[in-house]
Amino acid sequence: MRTQVGIIGAGPAGLMLSHLLHLQGIDSIIIENRSREEIEGTIRAGLLEQCTVDLMKSTGVAQRMMREGHFHEGIELRFKGKGHRIDIHELTGKKVTVYAQHEVIKDLVQARLDADGTIIFSVHDTSLHDLETTQPTMRFKREETGEQEEIICDYIAGCDGFHGPSRPAIPETVRKEYQKKYPFGWLGILAEAPPSSPELIYANHERGFALVSTRSPEIQRLYLQVDQNDKIENWSDERIWEELQLRLASHDGFKLIEGPIIQKNIVSMRSFVCDPMQYERLFLAGDAAHIVPPTGAKGLNLAMADVQVLAHALGEFYRERNPGFLQNYSDTCLRRVWKAERFSSYMTTMLHRHDEHTPFEQQIQLAELDYVTSSRASSTSLAENYAGLPVECPKDWIKKLETPLLKN
Repeated sequence: MRTQVGIIGAGPAGLMLSHLLHLQGIDSIIIENRSREEIEGTIRAGLLEQCTVDLMKSTGVAQRMMREGHFHEGIELRFKGKGHRIDIHELTGKKVTVYAQHEVIKDLVQARLDADGTIIFSVHDTSLHDLETTQPTMRFKREETGEQEEIICDYIAGCDGFHGPSRPAIPETVRKEYQKKYPFGWLGILAEAPPSSPELIYANHERGFALVSTRSPEIQRLYLQVDQNDKIENWSDERIWEELQLRLASHDGFKLIEGPIIQKNIVSMRSFVCDPMQYERLFLAGDAAHIVPPTGAKGLNLAMADVQVLAHALGEFYRERNPGFLQNYSDTCLRRVWKAERFSSYMTTMLHRHDEHTPFEQQIQLAELDYVTSSRASSTSLAENYAGLPVECPKDWIKKLETPLLKN
């Protein structure tokens, strides 16, 4: 097989990249190690920045999101039993949208299939070859045949997550990896219950962090800070609700609505960045290049920003034969990535209790919360980062999507 851009991974990054390339007349093929049912059925939270929402709207894949998403103008920071609202819309003019990641995936898969795009599901033994040449290749085996196949490409986009084969294909002598592991995890639940709050609540409590999110009018998502080595078997439904009630208790009469828990799991927390995000004709995007703790809600949004930069760069190359944007891809993305890593680390440090913290450090943490909720300048900084920093692409690049490409 032959294509212009080979894409490994049918997550939000790979699917949106393929969609953006299609709108510019650039061919792509996606290969994915899971089935369509798996990627669409893996329930994940999703909080979309304004720029992600704008990208989906401007490229025609936002119809269901606009009907079913929840549009929030602020968040609440709760500490010492009192809530403090950060009015994101008033401070920045932006909103955030609660729309689950797997719903984004469903919309993008359908868009690619409606456009006769090629997604090869359920592959294994994927490997990358000849990255230093003008014809890099992806090799893989289909689950149904077990036979090795090869796709020859102009470029390859590694959108295959932290454990995929793309990042290791960059020589260790070239790439530098930065990592921080946090000494706690999140216990997340899905519960059949109506919303307890119209907006997200981030709570700092002496027993640990808690978060009230939402999924739909009938399903709510909530989180608890737990020890990173804890086991989900140690957490009965009764214990989970008891701990959530304690950590979210408020002097303003807040009532946490309980319901049957239909899913629960514990996830680890870490920050990770790979530098550079490109090597010869390979480009990394999304979790293949960087991981953030979920406190700042940046994971999916960073992936969407990456592929917007990459799609623009590829379009400039195929349309104008201008390789400059491709050459600067890693530097462009990493400027935004490190700012998102900074914000995610800031939110995580400010809101979570650390066993090694002294009483002095605990008071500093509370002072930071007091400051960010009482200073307009600090509140604006938090709101600006939470709603999403600008993506470094020309403002009018989306309008060029239908500009004819140069012939080979």
